[in-house]
Amino acid sequence: MRSSFASQRGITLVKSPNARQQANRRRLAVVSAMAALALASGLIGTLTHPSSEVAAKPSTGPFSYFPAG
Repeated sequence: MRSSFASQRGITLVKSPNARQQANRRRLAVVSAMAALALASGLIGTLTHPSSEVAAKPSTGPFSYFPAG
């Protein structure tokens, strides 16, 4: 008599990723997270500090606190 487990062919074992593939996935995840954080911070910066305010203020530099004359 055949076992009832022998007729199931849908479930097969999948080979797990090796160390190099796991390292590549981690590296991709870190690079993606850094890029997403940079884009989000740039977007928040442009929304909270519009360019019209920047143009209205005088420019300051490293020597702007010293008298010019």
